[in-house]
Amino acid sequence: MALQYSKKLMKHFKTPKFVKRLKNPNAVGEVGNIRCGDIMRLELVIQDNKIKDIGFQTFGCPAAVASSDVVCEIAKGKSLKKAKKIEKDEIIKNLGGMPPIKIHCSILGIEALRKAIKNYEDKESSIMKIKNQKRNK
Repeated sequence: MALQYSKKLMKHFKTPKFVKRLKNPNAVGEVGNIRCGDIMRLELVIQDNKIKDIGFQTFGCPAAVASSDVVCEIAKGKSLKKAKKIEKDEIIKNLGGMPPIKIHCSILGIEALRKAIKNYEDKESSIMKIKNQKRNK
């Protein structure tokens, strides 16, 4: 039996706006799902604690690609604090629904985004520690 995808989901799958490699990303999140084989890489350019640019590469089904695109669409321009609050229900709503068996795809996109933000925050924290150590010498 073929899965029924919404028109919105298929539009994001066929013509994603954010499939790209960024020139100088300062944050990267990579995730995968061993059960279904979906793999996602999400890159961010963060400036002044906001997502200035975002791009993804996803190997997966239509729901995985479409979810990645919508995560990028929603997250671009948001502060890191707001981007971390994006939930699967918002992704699914923006895609006009999703077959229940594919809900994990929406979660994968959010995990990649959160991992990229954590990557950035960890690097920034390390930089701050180094600066503080130099000041205290």
